Amino acid sequence: MSAYWISTYREIIDEDKVAAYAELAGPALRAAGGTFVARGLPEQTYEAGESTRTVVIVFESVEAARAAHDSPAYSEALAALDGGAVRDMRIVPGVA
Repeated sequence: MSAYWISTYREIIDEDKVAAYAELAGPALRAAGGTFVARGLPEQTYEAGESTRTVVIVFESVEAARAAHDSPAYSEALAALDGGAVRDMRIVPGVA
């Protein structure tokens, strides 16, 4: 069953660190089987929606998404981020 890696950026503290993270994270997550399906600011929000940067990546399974997160390549990306943003990140299973 597919899984979705969803990250929302609650606060960007250092744009340069976020850029360094993105440069490393994108290739690391694609190499781990992830496909970016959405990235950016919302065009529209409803109810209690916030206008925050959101990234959605699909993986073939929850296990694949976890492995991507725990990989050495993604760890390098996280080290580059180094507190440059406050994010809410979650892995959500897809619907069968």
